Amino acid sequence: MQFRKITLSLLASSALVISANLYAGEHSEHHFPTEHHVRHVLLISVDGMHAIDVENYIRTHPGSALATLSQHAVRYTNASSSKPSDSFPGLLALVTGGSPSSTGVFYDNSYDRTFFAPGKCGGTPGTEVVLDETIDNATNDGIDPAKLPLGPDCKPVFPHQFVKVNTIFEVIKNHGGRTAWADKHPAYDLVNGPSGKGVDDLYTPEITIVNGFDATFSVVTAAANDKLKVDAVINEIRGFDHSGTKNVGKPTILGMNFQAVSVGQKIASDNDPRPQPNLKGKRGGYIDALATPSEVLAFGLDQTDASLGKIVKALRDEGIYDSTLMIISAKHGQGPIDPVKVNKIGTLEDKVSPAIAGMFAKITDDDVALIWLKDQSQTQAVADYLRANQTALNIQDVLAGDLLKLRFNDPLIDSRTPDIIVLPTPGVIFTTSSKKIAEHGGFSNDDTNVALIVSHPGLSKKVVKSPVETMQVAPTILEALRIDPEELLAVRKEKTTPLPALRGDDRE
Repeated sequence: MQFRKITLSLLASSALVISANLYAGEHSEHHFPTEHHVRHVLLISVDGMHAIDVENYIRTHPGSALATLSQHAVRYTNASSSKPSDSFPGLLALVTGGSPSSTGVFYDNSYDRTFFAPGKCGGTPGTEVVLDETIDNATNDGIDPAKLPLGPDCKPVFPHQFVKVNTIFEVIKNHGGRTAWADKHPAYDLVNGPSGKGVDDLYTPEITIVNGFDATFSVVTAAANDKLKVDAVINEIRGFDHSGTKNVGKPTILGMNFQAVSVGQKIASDNDPRPQPNLKGKRGGYIDALATPSEVLAFGLDQTDASLGKIVKALRDEGIYDSTLMIISAKHGQGPIDPVKVNKIGTLEDKVSPAIAGMFAKITDDDVALIWLKDQSQTQAVADYLRANQTALNIQDVLAGDLLKLRFNDPLIDSRTPDIIVLPTPGVIFTTSSKKIAEHGGFSNDDTNVALIVSHPGLSKKVVKSPVETMQVAPTILEALRIDPEELLAVRKEKTTPLPALRGDDRE
C-alpha cells in the first residue's frame, strides 16, 4: 500500500512537470521567472490585514516572520481587494482571477432572481442566498442541504455550485497536483469550484456556531481557531492530510485564512476567556489614523506572525522552502481605521422611508449596501430618492443604471447583480450593533487596500507602489507552476494578468 501511495505521488508530480514544460515551451515571456522551479504554492489570507498593517509591523518588528519573508519578496503596497470587499468575493478574487462580474458572487448574503427559498420551490422566483454559518449541519462539520436555496431545477445549490467560474484548485488538480485549503466555515466549500472536487483536503473548523460557541467574541479564541488551521497546514506540509493521520503526499497548492486580525480590528470589547485575562473589556481596532494597533489587535497580529513563523519552519524542516512560493494577502481590509470616523447609524432599510423600504426585495448592508428591487423598473426612482437624501442618509455615492454597469453586469440581464449599490460616507457602518467598531464589504480604501506579499528565496526585495489587484494572484500562481493562466475562465473573461515585477532581473 505504501509503495502504491509513493507511485501515485510520483505520477502526479510527473504530470505536473510535463504540463509545466509544455507551457514553458509555448510561452517564452513570463511575469514569474521560470528558473526558480516552484513546486509548491502556499496561499495565505490574513483577513482584514491592510497594506499599512504590513508596513507598520515590519518596521516595528524587524525580526518577525513577515519582515524575514519580505527580505526576498515583492510587496505590493497599493493592492486592492475585490469590490464589494466581502469575504466571498475577496477569496474568489484570489483563487479565480475574477470579480463578481465573472464569478457571480457578490457577498455571502446575496440574492438570485432565478432561485427559490430553501424547501419552497415554485411560484415567483427570487430569493436571498445565504451561505454562511447558518447553513451548517447539526455537527457543524458540513452543510445541511435543507438550508440551501433551490435553483431553477428545484435542487439545492451548494456554495461550490454558486460559483460560475473554475478555481486554481480545479486547474492544478487537473494537472496532477494535490490541493488543500482551510477556512472558517463549511460554506467555504465555495473554493471547490463548479466541479465540486477542486480541493482534495478541505478543512473548515466552524468559527461561529449558531446557538453555540462563537470564537469571534475574543481575539484570543479567534487565534485558537486559527491554530487549528495552522496545525492542519503543517500536517499537509509534512505530507499528511489535515488531521495528520493519513500519508497522502505534499500538496502542490495549500493555504488557509487567519481570522484573529479581523476580529481584533472589529471587536468593541474583548471577552478574553483566559484564567488571568489581560485583554478582557479592552477595545480592539486602532488607536489613531496612522493604523497604530490597539493592544487587542496587536495580540492578533503577533499570534498570526508567530504562526507564519511555524509554517515557514515546517517548510524548511521538510526541505521544500526553496521550492515553495508564499503569497500573503487578505480577502478584505476593514474600516474605518481612524477610530474618530466610526459612525454606526443603523440599517439603511430603517433609515429610508417605508415606501422605499417596501420596494426592496433584498438589502445587504455593512459599510456598503447592496439592493435588489422587487420591481426593477423602479431602479431610477429609488436611486433618485437616495441621492436626494444623500446627506441625511450619510451616502457618499449611489451606483445604479449606467454607473453600475460600468463596473458590473447589467442587472436586467444578470440574475445576481444588485440593482443599486450604496457607498456610505467613509466611517459609516449600517448597523446598531454595540459589538463591532469596524466592518468590511465596501469600496473604501480602508476596506480594499490590502496586504500583498509574494515571497520566494529566489526573489529580490522590492516594493511596488503602482496599483494592482488581488485578482492577479490566481494567474501568478498558475504561471509560477508553469500552467497557462488562461485555463481559468475568469482570467480569460476579464483579461486578468499576473502580478508585475517578479522577474529575477527586476531588482530594487
